[in-house]
Amino acid sequence: MRIGFLSLVAIFLIMSAAAVSAQTESEKLHELFAEEWQDRLLEDPLFASSNGVDFFDDQLPQVGPPDQGRRLENNQAFLDRLENIDRAALSDQDKLNYDLFHFVIKDRVQRAAFKPYRIPLLSDFGFHTAILRMHESMQFRTIGDYLTYIDRLRAIPTYFEQNMDNMRVGMKDGFVMQRAIIDGIVPSISSQLDENPEDSVFYLPFKDMRGAIPPVDQKLLRAAGAKAVLEAVIPAYQAFYDFFTGPYREAARETLGAYQLPGGEDYYRYLVRYFTTIDDATPEGIHELGLQEVARIRGEMEAIIEEVGFEGSFADFLNFMRSDPQFYPKTAKELLMEASYIAKQVDGRMPQFFGRLPRLPYGVRAVPDDIAPNYTTGRYWGGSLEGRRAGFYMVNTYALDKRPLYNLPALTLHEAVPGHHHQNAISGELENVPDFRRSLYPNAFGEGWGLYAEKLGIEMGLYDTPYKNFGRLTYEMWRAGRLVVDTGIHAMGWTRQQAVDLFLENSALSTHNINTEVDRYISWPGQALAYKMGELKILELRAKAEKALGDKFNIRDFHDAVLANGGIPLGILEAKIDDYINRMSS
Repeated sequence: MRIGFLSLVAIFLIMSAAAVSAQTESEKLHELFAEEWQDRLLEDPLFASSNGVDFFDDQLPQVGPPDQGRRLENNQAFLDRLENIDRAALSDQDKLNYDLFHFVIKDRVQRAAFKPYRIPLLSDFGFHTAILRMHESMQFRTIGDYLTYIDRLRAIPTYFEQNMDNMRVGMKDGFVMQRAIIDGIVPSISSQLDENPEDSVFYLPFKDMRGAIPPVDQKLLRAAGAKAVLEAVIPAYQAFYDFFTGPYREAARETLGAYQLPGGEDYYRYLVRYFTTIDDATPEGIHELGLQEVARIRGEMEAIIEEVGFEGSFADFLNFMRSDPQFYPKTAKELLMEASYIAKQVDGRMPQFFGRLPRLPYGVRAVPDDIAPNYTTGRYWGGSLEGRRAGFYMVNTYALDKRPLYNLPALTLHEAVPGHHHQNAISGELENVPDFRRSLYPNAFGEGWGLYAEKLGIEMGLYDTPYKNFGRLTYEMWRAGRLVVDTGIHAMGWTRQQAVDLFLENSALSTHNINTEVDRYISWPGQALAYKMGELKILELRAKAEKALGDKFNIRDFHDAVLANGGIPLGILEAKIDDYINRMSS
């Protein structure tokens, strides 16, 4: 009996030691999370504002070459500390936190080796457009709030100059943008060269000054705001315009592919793995998969052409879809109203497909005129309960004859619900998780979910005409074509015209949309791969769950399981769905 008692004591001591060890490792982990989060808020005041943290509302990020070096050192230190934590001693939940944090920090360190900050803008987005709506993340209740915003406006010249310093490093290194897309970016810069500062988007907070601010102070603040726009903002945009259309345009490269940059082949292969979150993904394999998907979808499109009894070739039908007035809105209001109506239809059907619905609402807005010409058809602009902003489904009302109504159901499902708004809002409302996880967005998961949401519209009854279903297939073809075009341009020497032709010949996308989208793929290597690769994995996991669970399969439970952990890489998603299947099977 004495031996048995001692054995029990020994077992108890071992278990206690293990618990202490696990607690200690967990404390180290969460201390690291907290320190990195504070560092991120400090390093990126715009991100801080968007998350409702107003301590840095008078500042903009410091982004020059020395700042990039400092960030790399910080992230390497975070990574080293993380890898010194004993993962095996953590709880299952903290193992997930560990793995997701490792995904984030390791990427920052790996990406920094390629110095991508030397090209700090895309064809439709950049540092110069990211600040256009920064006032929407700020509060304007007191005189101090307005003075803080004025300080941020006056920080814009330094912010722009640092970004141009990064671009000058790129010019020296040969790491520059492609000449083919330069002219399309220029309007997003020149649109801010307002002669009257009160016409500037940066002046908007001063136009409707509510709250307990005396009229005399309102007048002084408006004058100070206009002066800041005139003396700081407009000159900053003018300096960037002169630089971008002058020496930078001259230094722009004639080549298109990322593989043609210094170190570009390794850079692109890294981006392929990052954006797909698939460790063994290769440009060659994805290119072939894309060709297979293009052929499959083309067959489904041809079936619809036969269904509607159209007489003519596939090309003739595409021309009909692109040109017939019945498919196009006459006014921007009509387009926005139709998008809003579809969004509310989907809202009413969401409880049939999801058990958990987020608290954060969303609205429907037009893409701002100053960026619309070279902007994508639609996009989701995220919101935040802490940042006091709803999400917004942005609809491009520029060039109405290129915005067919038959595409709107798929676009709405992707950008609003159950796509990006639903997924992002669920992630933002996660409880008992480190702060970094609420904004974590692995592209293959987020964009794959958006494309899956488009196909879910079939079950939701959104495609109530063959033409709307053809619009859905056009969007699916668009994403399948991206697998071919992105790898073609950035790894295989494709020309811009080859990319344009693939979409012209296989989809009803307008020529304008095709051109702006191809420019986007040229400027953002790898990202376009995320959509189809993510969707295919989610469809694969759903089929796996349906087969394994049979009558026990519940679509609401499956969708909630996919979204339960916020944004996660595809490998982790697969493991979580396996856990879900095992739970539901028992």
